[in-house]
Amino acid sequence: MATYDIVLTVNGREVAGKVAAETTLLDFLRDRNFIDVKRGCDHGDCGACTVILDGQAVLSCLTLALQARGREVITAAGLGSWEHLHPLQEAFVEHEALQCGFCTPGMLMTAKALLDKNPHPSREEIREAISGNLCRCTGYQKIVDAIEAVAHKGDK
Repeated sequence: MATYDIVLTVNGREVAGKVAAETTLLDFLRDRNFIDVKRGCDHGDCGACTVILDGQAVLSCLTLALQARGREVITAAGLGSWEHLHPLQEAFVEHEALQCGFCTPGMLMTAKALLDKNPHPSREEIREAISGNLCRCTGYQKIVDAIEAVAHKGDK
């Protein structure tokens, strides 16, 4: 089986490796201990594996690693640290928008991509943006509240 050399930037650092043509970005990342990228359905239905690729939210289970060659990937771990949480991470905690936490990385990345493109979305736009991310625990209301809080911080 042929393999290909790839180099990409993940959370600000260069990551290199050899991959088969069919290797997904999800597998590439998880094989390199980016375990914040969750494996959910492996079919693009749940959003758990969402990462930001050159500013766009993508499902890493449907994206080939080779498609990310030379590009920038941000995972939830690249948003902030325990000492310096990203505003979305803070809002998810403050609004109790996470329970089991499995969907949280994908939700955060989807929300970040939304807010980067539309800093002040309506609740309906937030709901639409996260519609591809499944959550079995929260019922979505608190997730929408958290994203909305970040979007409208400072509006008062």
